[in-house]
Amino acid sequence: MTEQFRVFATCDIGEALNLLRNRGYEVDVYPQPVAPPKSLIIDKVKSGIDGLITTLRDPIDAEVFEAGKIRLKVVAQIAVGFDNINRADANRYKIPFTHTADVLTEATAEFAFFMLGMLARKMWSAEHLTRDNQWGYWHPYLPFLGDEVTGKTIAIIGTGRIGLALIKKCAGFDMNILCYDPAYENHDYIKAIQEVMDLRHARGISKERNWIKYVSFEEAMRQADFVSVHVPLLRPGESATPTYHLFNEQTLKLMKPTAFLVNDSRGPVVDEEALALALRENWIAGAALDVYEKEPLPADSPLRDPAIADRCRLMPHFASAARITRLDTDPNKGMAGRCVQGLIDVLESNYGGDITKMPYVVNKEAFGKS
Repeated sequence: MTEQFRVFATCDIGEALNLLRNRGYEVDVYPQPVAPPKSLIIDKVKSGIDGLITTLRDPIDAEVFEAGKIRLKVVAQIAVGFDNINRADANRYKIPFTHTADVLTEATAEFAFFMLGMLARKMWSAEHLTRDNQWGYWHPYLPFLGDEVTGKTIAIIGTGRIGLALIKKCAGFDMNILCYDPAYENHDYIKAIQEVMDLRHARGISKERNWIKYVSFEEAMRQADFVSVHVPLLRPGESATPTYHLFNEQTLKLMKPTAFLVNDSRGPVVDEEALALALRENWIAGAALDVYEKEPLPADSPLRDPAIADRCRLMPHFASAARITRLDTDPNKGMAGRCVQGLIDVLESNYGGDITKMPYVVNKEAFGKS
């Protein structure tokens, strides 16, 4: 019989929690949709829990780890990102934390593609025209025209899992693709996509021969009709190639005035003051965001300026919000399932108890041989 572990979840992650209960775990869940106060998390940890299930909303740092230094064994994050978890503190207290990478890759990539299509075809403006009863006639180019996506050039900034998944989708729309990654260039994947593009053209599926290539960040920004952001958040001092405010006044001015920016990676990668200015002064044609420097988006955010509302789409950190992606109990399909499996791996000493071999643990460096 499985040992009775105690777990606290800062939010309800659905049926996956019953997987723990069915194994004899005692599971306590914060019942509100909003995040619990940090003081409550600390009290729960102090009460003697073995596992803590968290979201990006929850600040997890030395204060939390200190509260759990006697019994807390794992923090399981239901997200691919872990900006809310202080990695250095986790390592110092020897607490592994897990995340849910991979299972949200396709959902996040397709959402980015949907956002660029929504921007380009002016769907928000068109629906408001209809809903507000302003559609009084049909005309070839009035009151406005959108832009096609097919055949255009997109810059994929960051060619990790989600960036590569978006490349695959863009290739299906006969787009030309500029790639930039500050850390690693996956030339084998890019070569394979070019081979597919060449075959589509040779068989008459695509009228034009499309292309894909790695370029510098500046070249990508200058040449693209769409710029889609898929880099991790790396602040100055954390990396030789930080991404914090990678998109700022200087870099946004590199873009074409007809180009669109899409970001569903990490909010602080984009300087929101600079982006609002770029939209007000028409440096770029539009932007769509699903993540922000501060979440939820503050009421006084410059992105809420009514003057740019027709060119600035604002989504509620929604890219992975698909039924299977978020809640499926299968760790190969759903974030909830993978979150729970990561917790189980640590608590039940799977992989021979070797944390460095557990696939969903992030901070493996704290548990290697000294």
